[in-house]
Amino acid sequence: MEYQEELKNLRKEIDDIDQTILQLLNKRALLAKQVGEIKKKNNLPIFVPSREKEIFERLEKLNTGPLSNDVIKHIFREIISACRSVEENIKVAYLGPKATFTHQASLKYFGSAVDHIPVSTIKDVFEEIAKKKVNYGVVPVENTIEGVVNYTLDMFLDYDLKIIGEVILEISLHLMSINPNINEIQRIYSHKFAIAECRDWLQKNMPNAQIIEVESTAKAAEMARDDYEAAAIASESAAIVYGLHILERKIDKHLYNYTRFLIIGNEIPQPTGKDKTTFIFSVKNEVGALYKALEPFYKNQINMTKIESRPSKKEAWDYIFFTDIEGHIHEEKVSKTLEELKSSVPFFKILGSYSKAQDV
Repeated sequence: MEYQEELKNLRKEIDDIDQTILQLLNKRALLAKQVGEIKKKNNLPIFVPSREKEIFERLEKLNTGPLSNDVIKHIFREIISACRSVEENIKVAYLGPKATFTHQASLKYFGSAVDHIPVSTIKDVFEEIAKKKVNYGVVPVENTIEGVVNYTLDMFLDYDLKIIGEVILEISLHLMSINPNINEIQRIYSHKFAIAECRDWLQKNMPNAQIIEVESTAKAAEMARDDYEAAAIASESAAIVYGLHILERKIDKHLYNYTRFLIIGNEIPQPTGKDKTTFIFSVKNEVGALYKALEPFYKNQINMTKIESRPSKKEAWDYIFFTDIEGHIHEEKVSKTLEELKSSVPFFKILGSYSKAQDV
């Protein structure tokens, strides 16, 4: 039939394009390997966030469709990740287990062609980097619903590591099971925060199901895989990893639920033009001390996007301020302002200058 011949010709054309893509991918990987060799000889970092950002921005300008910019970015993140693996085997520790939202954030930032290593605690992430067992780490730092992850902030007081990037991830919770029939579900597993977030939906739609708290949404998905009468509340990636059917999508009550994750390493990346700087400082316990400390930011017209206080744990009522500003430490205005702050406070420490996450 005529359409069969047309399909055959189109598929032949696709096969030819695939062959060309394969050849070009391997050529790109060989070039990346040469770049890696030059970096090693000159003791330069293999992972350069500013270069990746430059590639993504250039591709977005060149893209004429029909593929969206988001799809193009996803494809090229994996291409870049695969080519980087030819340069060096990068290891990334993240707050596990596998298929948690932190795992998702790690995949989103680094791609899948690096060695993603789950660890049990946020402290373990910092410890693995400090001991040089891994190159980078991924930890949650704040959520639009639950607020700041204080334990992550506290770790920066104990470890001399740098923030090299950030990821903002939408948190969507789904009901999933190995059993495709929602009417047969007797038990629902999940983390206590996920259960709280989905309480309204559960009471309305699954009032007779037993709700069981477990240590993580990923663990819930793992347990649901082995229990035909059970379901889990977890992420879509957990459903993929554990082979579960998504019975109901987005059952959480908040429409805008995002978590910010920090990428931790040992170096400060180069400026990209759209950066933020994070630092911590303390002030003397006297009237107007915080006002005086922050005055240079107003005077030099630097936007402060966040300030969060935490007990220093050194003495009663002594606080450390965690702060985000727009700009990079290598920019003269930012550097000058931070020097002014440093000279007027008893404690000051730069945590990192890095590219702002764009996709919220």
